[in-house]
Amino acid sequence: MPLQPGDRVALLVPGSRTYVDVVLSLLAEGVFPIPLDPRLTAYERERILANLEPAAVITDPAELAPLRATSRGIPLGRPMHVTSGTTGTPKGVFSGLLTRDDAAALVAEERDLWGFASTDVNLVLSPLYHSAPLRFAMGTLLAGGRITGFDADGNQPAFDPARITATIEEERPTTMFCVPAHLQRLFVHWDEHGTPDLSCFRLVAHAGAACPEPVKRRLIETFPAGSTWEFYGSTEGQFTACRSEDWLERPGTVGRARPGRTLHLDGDGQIWCTVPPYARFSYFNDPAKTEAAWRETEAGPAFSVGDLGRLDADGFLWLDGRREDLVITGGVNVYPAEVESTLAGHPGVKDVAVYGVADDRWGQRVVASYVGSATAEELDAWARERLAPPKRPKEYRAIAELPRTLTGKIRRRELAG
Repeated sequence: MPLQPGDRVALLVPGSRTYVDVVLSLLAEGVFPIPLDPRLTAYERERILANLEPAAVITDPAELAPLRATSRGIPLGRPMHVTSGTTGTPKGVFSGLLTRDDAAALVAEERDLWGFASTDVNLVLSPLYHSAPLRFAMGTLLAGGRITGFDADGNQPAFDPARITATIEEERPTTMFCVPAHLQRLFVHWDEHGTPDLSCFRLVAHAGAACPEPVKRRLIETFPAGSTWEFYGSTEGQFTACRSEDWLERPGTVGRARPGRTLHLDGDGQIWCTVPPYARFSYFNDPAKTEAAWRETEAGPAFSVGDLGRLDADGFLWLDGRREDLVITGGVNVYPAEVESTLAGHPGVKDVAVYGVADDRWGQRVVASYVGSATAEELDAWARERLAPPKRPKEYRAIAELPRTLTGKIRRRELAG
């Protein structure tokens, strides 16, 4: 079927060089790709796509080639990624068709922030159906650079530290986006086999999940000075960017508002962000959810995804977690991110997640599941020295591995269930 501007095309195929080319080709025609995990079950696919009404559903990589254009025009919108679905049915985040001026401004914003150039080689680590790796790959190609991290046939293999190390040595990438789990696995591999020459990197950006402080500090020490960044964003939009040098001065911060944006907190500590017209969005076919996500402010329309945080006098933001993760115990609000950060400082903790479980006395009680050698008694003593009584976990559960999404977010509901 011929595709028209505004149509949507679901991509349920593995990542590849062709995949990125097709995404850019479709967007240049005003057609919106819907990148999805090809491993979704039939039930999950139907549940997600029923509300998105795609004009085509691509499940065979061979179907990609006819959609690839010979020339690369400017994207007239953003891919329609879906929310992670941790709180109900995933929703499509829709930018709408942009004017030529707004489309150019969208590309320019990413280029100016990250410095994309024709000399860049972007190392792709994460699956391309996720928004951040796809955005970095697209920005690189639009600037005339190239992408790497694929096999000889141009397909994206599973993450493997040995393969990534070899690619760094052979391809000399200049940029990469990663999540903390990637860094942890790379550092383990490099401890055993040696760290490659990383002087080729000018930009290493991470996001997707909280980065443990030891991992963050090693990242800064291992890669070239000035090359490492963190950013805070969501499927819906981008909030902040943070140079590691700023993080060292303010440990734990996720930075200040990106250019063209402003941040403010409401009375409950919920984060709201104003964005330029080209960065606005709606939830496709869900006006009620769209209305709830936006509010008018003195600085213009602002959106929130329900995250909670703190701002200092200089505009630097710290995250306290998501409203839905908030634990209310005995009428006191406890933010899991704060407790996790404290417990992660114990030398016997490698990974930790804090959440609430139903409790007849307290309404909810604070529970910590952790990976590491520490005992519950040691962690209780650690918490007593550093946390007020309501924030101290009432229970510690040692487990082999925390359940996480592919982008590194903790599945707290699985732990609490």
